[in-house]
This record gives sequence, structure tokens and C-alpha cells, in this order.
Amino acid sequence: MPRKAVGKKTKIKVDRAQAAEKVRRILPVLKRIYPQAKTALRFKNPLELLIATILSAQCTDVRVNMVTKEVFKKYKSVQDWAKADLKEIESDIKSTGFYRNKAISIKGVCTEVIERFGGKVPDTMDELVQFPGVGRKTANVVLGNAFGKPAIACDTHVIRLSRRLRLSGNSDAVKLEFDLAEIVPEKDWTLFSHLLILHGRNVCKARKPDCENCRIDKFCPAANEPALW
Repeated sequence: MPRKAVGKKTKIKVDRAQAAEKVRRILPVLKRIYPQAKTALRFKNPLELLIATILSAQCTDVRVNMVTKEVFKKYKSVQDWAKADLKEIESDIKSTGFYRNKAISIKGVCTEVIERFGGKVPDTMDELVQFPGVGRKTANVVLGNAFGKPAIACDTHVIRLSRRLRLSGNSDAVKLEFDLAEIVPEKDWTLFSHLLILHGRNVCKARKPDCENCRIDKFCPAANEPALW
């Protein structure tokens, strides 16, 4: 019998206590499977990660890393980005897609970093989300990976796996972030995001999850009830 995927509008009921217990049990398993879990984006400082994360919207991390390998040699400081010609930035990042909006965001962010923060990327959610083109997901990536602060970044993989595992019924990234914050130990917030992303890329794929080779399938209603995922 073919499986019927749960759409983003499908209502899912979640028991918070059961979800928290499920997290407690799957965390050590995922940690063993992915012992080196971390962001795939390459960066040397908070500014580079912020720019790389902006570029990653609707683009693969592999492509972003190919682009940033070159642009980070050309634009070495926040001042370089801020004073660069917009068309030149567009040309340099074109292959990441949506390059016009991304170029505007990057130039705008770097200008504000200089004018409002003395050239240093701020390390709080409230300040980061004030930048053009920066939402909570981007801010969480930067906070968790560049500053080492607990932060849950909810991308498409985190949303998909959280719903399949019944950790949350929300498909909205912000609402899901707050749901997960209540059931995942704070010290594991950043790592948990990476673990779900890796598992989503390698095993629990969107169209054809490899449930037979999934080591957390026994905790997954979607794996045990085919009509649910």
C-alpha cells in the first residue's frame, strides 16, 4: 500500500510529555550515528557565517560553500561588503539563486553592522533579527554555531522529522522552535538541530524515507504506520 505523506496543513496531535521522553531516548542514538554533527557551512567568524546563512536560502550548502570559498577571499571584512557595488555582489553570488535580494540583504546587514555595532556582528536574537533578510532561523544558526549559544534552527529537515516523530504538530518554523525548546535539553538545542538535519538528509528523506535502515524507527509513528508520514 503506497504511503500518503502528511502535508504541512495536516493536523497532528502531540503529547508534550511523550514527546519529551522520545527526545530523551533518540538523542543518544542520533549522537552515536552522527558523532561529528555540525553545520555544513564553512566559516571563520560570525560575519562569514551570517553571510553564508543568508546565501543558503533556497540553495544547497554545497553550492554556498563553493561560492563563499571565493567571495570570502575577495570581501575580507564587513567594510569590504558594505562599500562594494551592489551589482558586483550580485554577480559574485549569482549561482546561489535569488541573488538580487540576497545581495541587498548582505550589503544592508554589513552597513548596519558598521553603523550600529562598531563593525562586529551582535550575539543576541533581538539584535540579529533586526537586520534586513535575517529571520529567527538565520539568527539561530549564527548564535548556535558562531557564538556557541544554545539555539534551535528549524529548516525543512527539522520541520519534517519533528512532525514525523510527533515531537510537534507545527510546520511553522518559529512555532516549532518554541515547541522543541520545551522538550529538548537547552544544552543540546544546537546539536539537536544538526542531528535532525543530518538524519533528514541521509535517512528520513522527504519523498522516500529509508525506514528499513533507520535506527530510530521504533520511536517514529510515521515509520510504523505507513499512512501517517
